[in-house]
Amino acid sequence: MQIDREIIQQMAAWKEDPRSKPLILQGARQVGKTTTLKHFGSLFFEEIAYFNFEKQPSLAQFFAQSKEPLKIITNLSLVNGKPIHPRKTLIIFDEIQECNDALNSLKYFAEEAPGYKITCAGSLLGVAMTRGASFPVGKVDFMKMYPLSFAEFLAAADPALFAFVESIEKIEAIPDIFFNPLKEKLKMYFISGGMPEAVVALLEHQDVGATQQILQNILNAYTLDFSKHVDNSNIQKIFHVWTSLPSQLAKENKKFFYKSVKTGARAREYEDALNWLVNAGLVYKIHASAKPALTLSAYDDLSSFKVYMQDVGLLRSLSQLDPTIYGEGNRLLTEFRGALAENFILSGLLRQFEGMPRYWRSGNMAEVDFLVQYQNQIIPIEVKSDENIKSRSLSVYRNHFSPDQSLRFSLRNIHSANGFLNLPLFLVDYTKKFMGI
Repeated sequence: MQIDREIIQQMAAWKEDPRSKPLILQGARQVGKTTTLKHFGSLFFEEIAYFNFEKQPSLAQFFAQSKEPLKIITNLSLVNGKPIHPRKTLIIFDEIQECNDALNSLKYFAEEAPGYKITCAGSLLGVAMTRGASFPVGKVDFMKMYPLSFAEFLAAADPALFAFVESIEKIEAIPDIFFNPLKEKLKMYFISGGMPEAVVALLEHQDVGATQQILQNILNAYTLDFSKHVDNSNIQKIFHVWTSLPSQLAKENKKFFYKSVKTGARAREYEDALNWLVNAGLVYKIHASAKPALTLSAYDDLSSFKVYMQDVGLLRSLSQLDPTIYGEGNRLLTEFRGALAENFILSGLLRQFEGMPRYWRSGNMAEVDFLVQYQNQIIPIEVKSDENIKSRSLSVYRNHFSPDQSLRFSLRNIHSANGFLNLPLFLVDYTKKFMGI
C-alpha cells in the first residue's frame, strides 16, 4: 500500500530550485523518512544511490580520507555498483548522524559539487548535534517529517471522503452524511496513529492486533535507542520520564512535574533526560506563556511546561488503552481528560505554524490549551474532546486580551461568529485554510 505523503511536493520544489543545497530530512524513527525519500527518488530521478551509515559503517572511511566531493562520489559509485550522475541520481545518506565526517562533507558538496542531489535522513540527528558534532551551518536545507497527518490517513482510508473535505470552501455546517463517517475515521486514526507501518496494517490488512503489535515494537525500538545512544547513568532516567508521560497528561492540570516521574525526583536530576527525548523528536515540550504577546518565545515561563508525544497512536499504546475502546462511543477521544485529543491537535498545528505553540494560564482561573503566532497575531486555541464545550477559560482569555480570532476544536460542527471559530477535530490539518476564509 503506497501512502502519498504531502512532503513529496516540497521535495519536488527543492529538486527544481537552482539554489538548493543538500537536504536533511529530520524526524523520529519510523515516521517514514527512508521510504519517502526512496519514493521521491523513483518519481523524480532516473536512479537512486542509497547508503546507510548504521548498516554500512565502513562507508565512513571514504569521508575520513577525503573532503573532495568527486573522490567521494567515485568511491560511493563502486559501492553502488553503477555510476552516480549529477542531477540524474538521487543520493540518499541514511542515518547520517552515525558519521560526523559525512555530515560535515555536505558543506563541500554544496560549495564544490552542487549538481549532485543529496538527501539525508537522521533519526537522532538532533541528539548528535547537542553533542557538539561538526555541522555544515548554512550549507544544507532542512525539512521536518512528522507521522502521517489525519488528512494523509484519510486520503488513504477513504479517497472520496478526503475529496469532500478538500472541496470545503465555506464556513458552514458539514452534512451528517459526511460528518459522521469523518468522526469514525478520526477514531480509527486514534487507533493506529500516524506511523506508516501501523496505518498500513489497519487500512490494508484491517488487522487491529497487528497494528497494536507494530506500535509496541516501535515503542520497544525507542527504548533500545535509550540504551544504544545514552550514557549508562542516564538510561533509567530517560526511561522513567518516557513512561511517566501518560500519567503526566492524565492530570487535570497537565503541567509536567518531575516528582511525577519518580518519587523524590528533582528537575536538576531529570532535566537532561527530558531534553534527550525532545532532541530525539520523541516528545514536544510546550512552555507556558507569561504574556500572550509578540513574540511568543520572549515570554516563556521556563518553569511551567507540558510534554506531549509525537504521535497519538503511540501515546494510546504507551497508555495501554486497548483498541477495543474504539467501539465505546467517544470514549477513545475523551480518555485521560482529553489528552489524546490535545496531543492530536498539537501534531496538526505543528505542521502549519512556525515555532512551537505555547499555552496560557491565569492562576487557577483559566487555562487555554495552545497559543500560536500567525500573521503578527496571537491565536488562542481550545481543545474539547467531545460535543460538550462548556468552558470559561477561552472566555476569560478573550475578555482579557480581545484577540481578533479565537479557535476551538471539538466534536461539534463548523461554526463561526464574532471572531470565534469552532472546527471539528478532524479538520485540524486545514486550520490555516479556515482561518483565512
